[in-house]
Amino acid sequence: MIPKDLLKKIRRIEIRTSHLVNDALAGQYHSAFKGRGMEFQEVRPYQIGDDVRSIDWNVSARYGEPFVKVFREERELTVLLMVDLSRSQEFGSREQFKRELIAELGATLAFSAIKNNDKIGLICFTDAVEKFVPPRKGTGHVLRVIRELLAFEPRGRGTDIAAALEHLNRIMRRRAVVFLVSDFQDAGYERGLRMARRRHDVILVNVSDRRERALPKAGLLDLVDNETGRRITVDTNSPRWRAEYERLTGRAAEEREQRFRRFRLDCVHVTTGQSFVEPLVRFFRTREARR
Repeated sequence: MIPKDLLKKIRRIEIRTSHLVNDALAGQYHSAFKGRGMEFQEVRPYQIGDDVRSIDWNVSARYGEPFVKVFREERELTVLLMVDLSRSQEFGSREQFKRELIAELGATLAFSAIKNNDKIGLICFTDAVEKFVPPRKGTGHVLRVIRELLAFEPRGRGTDIAAALEHLNRIMRRRAVVFLVSDFQDAGYERGLRMARRRHDVILVNVSDRRERALPKAGLLDLVDNETGRRITVDTNSPRWRAEYERLTGRAAEEREQRFRRFRLDCVHVTTGQSFVEPLVRFFRTREARR
């Protein structure tokens, strides 16, 4: 039995994200991703403007007038959400935790997939792979994905992207569109990422909160690392300390960006308390233009 408060959250996200898919993202998702190939559909009479290279000369000779072959894109894709549910996702400074943002974003991608008759699957990971929902179609399946994103309680605290990518490469033999959603507070996953991008279309979604880059001037603060449990007390009134904090977090962010650019991977940046629609639409349009 699903608790009533969870059902309300699922329903609220379903309504909000389905509207986004039908309005703001209408057609964007479909145009951004290629199908698996082209398949023959029919032969029809030649029309002015048709490419002469598509003329079927055998049929044309038989009927005494030009006919052309018509092909259509094999559209069905497999879309997989790889979602980091480590304890660092339970942070947010603007009335929204990173995990809540991940759930809305994941729901939007899932509804976009089924609207285009694609399959959608889910891998939840922390410092180990904790949940795998095989790719399927249908609204009921999408609601299950949303439920897992909202309510699944992982055992692990930390982040191991390399282990998650190894699991992906082992279980997904056919090519898939993979959205790797994380705050990427991890290292050592370059080899797994390199192998994944050879087989799959990998898109990175970097989830962050503004307080991870800069802290307010608020006196003495007790800070806790959600993944390790380590505690530290800092004086945020100190300009020197705040400047050093921003320097270190800025350097870490730049190193991540350089890593992503080195692998030539698309990255969508989303932030708690801000709409993810604009970054997502911008990504879809960039992909469409590239096609």
